[in-house]
This record gives sequence, C-alpha cells and structure tokens, in this order.
Amino acid sequence: MAADYPTMSTAEIRSAYLNFFEERGNKLYASSSLVPDDPSLLLANAGMNQFKEYYQGKKVMKEIGACSCQKCVRTNDIDIIGSDGRHASFFEMLGNFAFGGVTKEQACTWAYELITEVFKLPKERLHFTVFTDDDETHDVWRALGVPEDHITRLGEDDNFWAAGPTGPCGPCSEIYFDLGEEVGCGCPDCAPGCDCDRFLEFWNLVFTQFDRQEDGSMPELPHRNLDTGMGLERMAAIMQHKSSFFDGDVMQSLIKLGEEISGKTYVDNEYTGASRSLRIIADHARSVDFLISDGVLPGNEGRGYVLRRLLRRAVFHGRLLGIEDAFLGRFIDAVNDVMGEAYPNLVENAGLVKGIVNAEEERFSTTLNNGRVYLDEQLGALDEGEQLSGKAAFMLHDTFGFPIDLTVEIAESAGHAVDIEGFDAEMAEQKARARAAAKGDAWGSFNDVWTELADQLPATEFAGYEEESIEGAHVLAIVVNGERVASAENAVEASVVLDRTPLYAEMGGQLGDHGLIDTADAQFFVSNTVSKGGLYVHEGKLIGKLSEGDTVFAGYDLNRRGLLARNHTATHLLDAALKEVLGEHVNQAGSLVSPEALRFDFTHFEAMTSEQIRAVEDLVNEQILAAKPVVTRVMGIEEAKASGAVALFGEKYGDTVRVVSVGAEDEPFSRELCGGTHAANTAELGLFKIVSESSTGSNVRRIEAVTSTGAIAYLEQRAALAESAASQLKCRIEEVPARISSLQAELRESNQKLKKALTGGGSDAISSAIENAQDMGSYKLVVAELAGLEASDLRNVWDTIRQKVSGACACVLATVTEKGTPALIAAATDDAASAGFHAGNVIKQIAPLVDGRGGGKPTMAQAGGKDAQGVAAALEAARTALGA
Repeated sequence: MAADYPTMSTAEIRSAYLNFFEERGNKLYASSSLVPDDPSLLLANAGMNQFKEYYQGKKVMKEIGACSCQKCVRTNDIDIIGSDGRHASFFEMLGNFAFGGVTKEQACTWAYELITEVFKLPKERLHFTVFTDDDETHDVWRALGVPEDHITRLGEDDNFWAAGPTGPCGPCSEIYFDLGEEVGCGCPDCAPGCDCDRFLEFWNLVFTQFDRQEDGSMPELPHRNLDTGMGLERMAAIMQHKSSFFDGDVMQSLIKLGEEISGKTYVDNEYTGASRSLRIIADHARSVDFLISDGVLPGNEGRGYVLRRLLRRAVFHGRLLGIEDAFLGRFIDAVNDVMGEAYPNLVENAGLVKGIVNAEEERFSTTLNNGRVYLDEQLGALDEGEQLSGKAAFMLHDTFGFPIDLTVEIAESAGHAVDIEGFDAEMAEQKARARAAAKGDAWGSFNDVWTELADQLPATEFAGYEEESIEGAHVLAIVVNGERVASAENAVEASVVLDRTPLYAEMGGQLGDHGLIDTADAQFFVSNTVSKGGLYVHEGKLIGKLSEGDTVFAGYDLNRRGLLARNHTATHLLDAALKEVLGEHVNQAGSLVSPEALRFDFTHFEAMTSEQIRAVEDLVNEQILAAKPVVTRVMGIEEAKASGAVALFGEKYGDTVRVVSVGAEDEPFSRELCGGTHAANTAELGLFKIVSESSTGSNVRRIEAVTSTGAIAYLEQRAALAESAASQLKCRIEEVPARISSLQAELRESNQKLKKALTGGGSDAISSAIENAQDMGSYKLVVAELAGLEASDLRNVWDTIRQKVSGACACVLATVTEKGTPALIAAATDDAASAGFHAGNVIKQIAPLVDGRGGGKPTMAQAGGKDAQGVAAALEAARTALGA
C-alpha cells in the first residue's frame, strides 16, 4: 500500500502518547523496574504490574486514571523470537489505566482520537475486535464511525481476560492495522485473528468489569477498571511504514550494527538464516542491557537464569553469523545511544553492564566449545544411520545452549537424524517442571494479614536514630498464627506493631534489633524486628497480657545495636575501598550486617589477589585509625545524587533519602544513600579484618569480614591455631612455615619413589600382569587393574609394558584414583594396531560400564568414569570383545 499517513520516530510516538493522556487528566507514572515489588512476579511483563493494588481496591487513585511507558521482558516464547515479525523478549508497553474513573465509551473515544487525529492513521486501514457477547463495545465503535465490516467478534481465547479461574475478568477489544494484502495469506476472508502477517495488532483495551465466582456466575465489580496496552515497537513499525516489530528505527539501528560486525545482510520478511540471527541479537541485547541495569545478575535460577539464557543465546547466534570475537559490548553501547535518554540508568550503569557482559561472553565461548566436543562424542558413538537421541539433543540445548536447529544441522552433516519427538518430550517435561515451580502470574496472591494491616494502619514512625528507648508508644496491632487478635497472653509467640518504635527493622542487609516492649501487665521480649509494607513488626515472646491500644515502653539491646552499627559502617568503608582498589565497576550486590560479622557481595569479574585484599584492608583500617566522623543528612533524592552519594545497584528510592558520609564534608571517603544505623566515628570500629574472599556466582564476589570485638575474637582464634600447629610440629611459631615446607618436600620425594615403584619395571603388580599376558597370535595382550595409581600414571605403566614385552603388544588397564573415580587406558604398538587392535573402539565400548565416556586413536585411548564398581566388568568386556 502507498504511504498515506505521516512518519514518526519511536521517541516521538512515546512522547505523543504520554502527552495525549496527561492532557486529559491522567497521571504520568515512570516505568517501574524490571524487578517488580510484587513477589509473585519474576519480571515486569505488562504495564499493569505496578497498578495491581489499585485494581484490587487496596489503593485508591485520586486522578481519573494513569498512563505510563513500561519496560517489559517476556521469555515464554523465546524459541520463536526472530522467526516472525511479532515476538520479542524486550518491549516497551504504552498504557492507559483507570479504576472507576473512565468509562468504556471514554476509553474507546480516546483510543480512536489518538490513532486517527494524532497519529493520523487512515481509518480504512483500522480494524477492531470485540468479545463475542460484548455488544456494548461493538456499539461504541460503531457510534465512533467504525464500519461493521471492520469489526470482528472473537471468542474467549482471544478477547476475554481473566486473572484466574475466579476473580476479576472482562472483555477485551483489540485494534489492528491492515499492512496490506501483499503480506497476507491470500485468503479472501482474511481478517484480524488470522495467523498471517497482514493484520498487526497494536493496541489492546481490557475492560475488567466482572467478578467470576466459583459457580461460574459473573456479577459486576463495584467499579469497572481499564487496562490498555499499546506495543511501542509495533506502533513504530506502523508509523514508519514497515511490516515488522524489527523494522522500526530502534531495532533497525541494532540490526545494522549486527550487519557491520558480521558482514551478513539483513533481509526484510526473511525469517531464517542470518536475518533470524540478526533479529535475535538485536532483541536480546536490549533485554540484557535493561535487566543488568535494573540489578539482575547472571545466575542459574530465577531472573538470573533468564538473563544468562538471553545473553548466551545472543552469543551463540553471533557464532552462527561467523563472529568469533567478543561483540555484545558494542551492542550495549548502541542500545544506550538510542534509549539512554528515555532510560538514564542505562548510561549510569554502562561500565558495569559491559563488564558483566564481556565476562559472561568469554565464559560462554568456552561452554560452546565444550558443547561441540560433547556433540561430536555423541555422534561418534552412533552406528551408521542411527538417530541422535532426544535426551542428548536436549542436554545440548539445556546445558550448552545449543538450539535444536544447530544440533540437527551438525548431526545431518555427519549422516545422522535427530529424535525430535524425544527432544520435544524432554522439553515438555522441563516446561511442566517450570510451570509447577512458578510463583504465579501478574495477579499473584496479596491477601495476607500484613497486606491488609498495611492498608489499614499508618506507617510506623521510627525513632531509633535519636532515641535508645521511648515511653508512650501505642500498640496498633497484634498478630498470632497469621491472624490479627485484640489481645494475647500466656507465653505466646506473637508479632506486635507500634505507632512509634526505636527498634530498627531488618532492611538493607542489616539485621533487625532485639529488645523489650514493656507495660505494667506484660513483657514482650523482641527476638527480631522486620518491615512489612511500611510497618515495623516486632516478633517475639509475650509474658503476661498485651492488648491493642495499650501504652508501652519500647527499647532496643544497646550492645547488639552497637555491634550492628559498627559493622554497617564497615560495609560503607569496604565498598569505597573496593572501588578504589578494583575500579568503579564495583557495585554492591547484596550484604548481611550481623552483630558478629559482615558479609559484602559485589560485582567483579575475577578473584581478588592477596595483594588486592591487603590493599583494601589497609585502606579501611587507615580510615578507622584516622577517627573520621560519620555524618548523616536527610535530603531530596536529586540533591543526594548531585552530592555524589552512591546509590545501591538495582535499589529503589523515594523522594527523600538519608545520606551517610564518612570523613570531610567536601571530600568524604564514602558517601552513600542508606537507611541503616551507623557508628558516630570510625574509631569505634577498632579494627577491620577480611576473613574470606570467594565467588557466589559468575561476576559476583563475596567478602566476609569482622570488626571490633569480632576482629579480636578472630585474631585470638588464629593465634591459638598457630600455637597448636607449632606444638604439633615441635617448633616455634615463626618456624612453622619452614617446617611445613620441609615436610612437603619429604612427602613429594616419598610419593615419587612410590610411583616409580608402582609403575616401573620393578613393580610386582606390573610384572604379574605381564606374566599373565595372553597371546593373541599377532600380539600379546595385557589386561589388568592396578591399585594406588592416578589416571596420568597409566601411560607410564604402558611405557613399562612396552619395554618389557618383546614384539607387538597391547594393553587394557584400569585403576581407581585417590578420589574414588575409575580411569581406563587402552594402548598398542603399531604392529598390534595393524593386526586389528583399535584402542579407541575398545575404550568406547567399555567406558559406559564405569559410567564414563572416552575415545581416541587406534594406538592410544583413555576414559574417565564415575562408577568404580564397574571396573571389573569393563575389563571383562574388553577381554570378550578382543577374544581373549
């Protein structure tokens, strides 16, 4: 079709949409993080996520409605991405939401006005769908001038939304754009709902108006809700006169980068080969950038697994395009160039994102190589024409990141088909397991007692920064066994909410306070304090009787709070020292502040050296010895950022924040946004000592450290260990290292002598094995299990056999290593191999009997295994196979 409407960029569409709804009284909301506050939701996958509590009636919006542009990640259709023009893992969803303030007629009128008068889409190319029984919406569209033949009625699967089997639900109405017959299926009755590409759905209006009951009845809700979503990338394709999600300006800028790096050419409407891989890389690069910028790190489960899978899939498709070097970092830069203005945190976290991406890309390149080795081994074990099992194909997909199409391609080139049905069955089992483990969809459960209390009660006033204890606090709620009660007594375990408290609730890694809530009739011993929806909840044991409305005394354990405060201040010093020693890419990735010690997780891409650990320790202790003041100020979030305060990676902050600075106001050693409690002066920490540095996963390191009394206890324990070692070695403490080195040298010498005795010509076991060698006619065969050896020693044994046996010879040897794992070797002289002995075939046949894999050349092959119990059977199988 000819271009019969104007062109708009993605940024212009986003701005025009949000301005349109703001001008009509809707409140503009910023996109929420991809890591939602909703514990039932893995990742933000729809614009409505942040408005769930409004839909449920737990919160009330003053404005008539809301609008937003929400960043979303969905991966349920990840294997389809790139194979059509509609599916993607990352997308922006423009939304308009209302909770009783907007009628169905008003919502449809706004939608029609926006797309026809602002975007100026031609009315003859617009099509609308309504739910089969929704005459009301049908009549609204007709009243707006939509022709009857441009309205299609669809059933419940397409045009009815429900939160679940019961609960809020209602009809949907979708808006489609006709891309033209040339991209359609050619069917004369083609219409919205057809699987072809002609009609592109770009806006869905959901009218949540019913409350489905268990008996199937659907009474009206107290008020109707509105949830609309317009896919920004799809709208960009339409407004730029394209036919695919991937043909808009943002996606095309990324695809062109892929063309530049790979030398391959992208072809519109070609959904295989290089074009498919270019789409996948462009899409996945956006997901990776946004996920890491919102605090997600690669891992083996949950959000981390989603991120790692997307990242590895992008790298793999780079390999398919012939890109051998690291390349994803360039895509991160490109994503930031086109989207950084709308999402500034992309630019702020660029260094960290690229560091993580580069490290993961390098690591996965090794994994890919290993996967190819595994595939070659599996194919090599097959008989001519035999299928590669579905289990092996799934192993490649799930463990090594090999898409099934690559496995099929490689297998077919080697003359083998792949058991696709078996692969699909394995995939179906995994998906069933994933569904069973899922936490729920966007409408997970929120109806517990603390959600209700958070709606009913005012947020707790925390007085513990200034006060050690307070008089005159009031009991607002008591919860026993998950139920709110008016009073409790007699040694019961309970949770108590006060209007004011000096006890700090567990947040930001700092454990909650212990303490006492006291009245004339009761003592409540607080064993933990936690935060639930703005309420400080005191958990503990009650002696006496306590009732709602009681006036109480509340105080915290002073000694414990002091230890917590020192260790919390130490985490700030540690963070600053790590940035100075390792680089600005360091970001906190989790922490635990307890009275005894502190634990600090941070982003870094390799283990710290002993020199780096010592340098960090020295920097922190330098600040402690300098007795620097720790100053706290409350200020606006923008003022805090302007002051250079460090915000925790992936953390969400309100408009007003506490800023904790260590050192001079004009040039502090550390300045962070933090709500925790702290020492007044660094000198209170006494001493800082790193206890351990380790990995918690790729790109994340962990430091455990102690201060003050914890540091003293640690050093005393180490001193006691040193004294014990000196006593056992019968030397002075300062002589322990030299004495250990001497003993190690003696042990190495003894081991060498033992190995020589076990593998050399003087070994009784080897001599016995040679004496029992069988004459195979053309060569002599030695088959034996030898004790006390490692896998590497078996080659030395073969050298001894070859020297001691005259003429052609071969062997099949086994041992169980010190770790308890079996090792096998088969070897032969050239003459024995010429006579028919094939070491590789022998090992390939017997290795499964020890739960192992292996192979090699006719003259030398080795295998390792897991089952030492199978060694005897493996050697017997070798004798049988060789006719011995």
